[in-house]
Amino acid sequence: MDGVAKGLHEAAKALDKRQAYFCVLAENCDEPMYTKLVEALCNEHQIPLIKIKDKKQLGEWIGLCKYDKEGKARKIVGCSCVVVRDYGQDDAARAFLQDYFDSQKKG
Repeated sequence: MDGVAKGLHEAAKALDKRQAYFCVLAENCDEPMYTKLVEALCNEHQIPLIKIKDKKQLGEWIGLCKYDKEGKARKIVGCSCVVVRDYGQDDAARAFLQDYFDSQKKG
């Protein structure tokens, strides 16, 4: 996952260098100061910020887990912040996200 910066340290560096399409932040982050830092960097550089409830969910989404025989995630490692630096392939999901972010700027 070269196009993703995971963890607060990597994410903060990517945000500060404006190397981000968008940022996903877990609301249950252990450190309130990290949350404020990420929010401030996103706001300062006009980088879209998506908040989700659980850092374990975010960890699963980016593959910080093991999968059992049935394909269920096990031993999920929580991740408080993820920054997407590169979409990889240009597909419908990327277009959907871009349309969503554009509509948020207008509204």
